[in-house]
Amino acid sequence: MAIEFAVRGDYIQLDQLLKATGMVDSGGAAHAAVEEGRVRVDGALESRKRAKLRPGQRVRFGAEEIVLVAP
Repeated sequence: MAIEFAVRGDYIQLDQLLKATGMVDSGGAAHAAVEEGRVRVDGALESRKRAKLRPGQRVRFGAEEIVLVAP
């Protein structure tokens, strides 16, 4: 089951999203997860720690999926 996350503003950075959803405890942990290749955006491996994500995109981290929605 996917988690819905409302994006306030135009976008949210990937590292901030992982922290805001509680997937990681810190920005450093978010950066490490991206560096280790554990994060996918719209099915593709994401290597940018601060990738700008917008409503309609999907992020997969481990077994969890986050769906970005407009507020």
